Amino acid sequence: MFFLSQIGRFFLNLICPTNCPICHEETDAAHCLCPNCFNELRFITKPCCEICGRPFEYSPFKEILCGACMQHKPAFKMARSILHYDHFSKQLILAFKHGDHTELAPLFTKLLLQVDKKVFEADLILSVPLHRYRLMKRKYNQASLLGKSLSKKLNIPFYPTVLKRNRSTPSQGHMRRKQRQKNVLKAFSVSKQELIRNKTVLLLDDVMTTGATVNECAKTLKRAGAKNVHVLTVYRVI
Repeated sequence: MFFLSQIGRFFLNLICPTNCPICHEETDAAHCLCPNCFNELRFITKPCCEICGRPFEYSPFKEILCGACMQHKPAFKMARSILHYDHFSKQLILAFKHGDHTELAPLFTKLLLQVDKKVFEADLILSVPLHRYRLMKRKYNQASLLGKSLSKKLNIPFYPTVLKRNRSTPSQGHMRRKQRQKNVLKAFSVSKQELIRNKTVLLLDDVMTTGATVNECAKTLKRAGAKNVHVLTVYRVI
């Protein structure tokens, strides 16, 4: 009986992992971090730029824009992220994105639900797409997994194939802002414009660095008839 119980726990843990995905200590519930690892996360809170969500150390006003948004207003109406991208927290997204740890999607969904609720005022959810060649190599789109999970929690329809990536763009990890903008220029298209026409779109991605990718996606969606675009990412590189 003990042996069968151990086997049962093993398979249950595959479905609903009860170990911390960072330090592997046992946790009280599935898809959670242990208290020590949770306390190491750096959450992005107000005050922040009203458009792009970049955090400020201090702001004397309720609504203020960062210098970048004042100089060049993005195509999206607002963007929000939940975590700073740093040496500790990036372990999670690297495991999720490149390590086939798709079971982390529920954990990220729990975290995303803590952001500014205004970002969820949307008619439908889309995700930043991968090019078909990269999708074949990676086997899944991490942003789409988040979109599917969040859709169930928010009861907002998710359309994973409406936004398409037309060409395979090089990795942007070491590119500067202008290089990133050029890299994704006209890289996206919309397959079913009738689904987004006059609608507010919630656009999901895993990490926002300069915002070049989500801004190009927002431009594409606005040209196709979207009323507004809200952007939501797990991480923000500051």
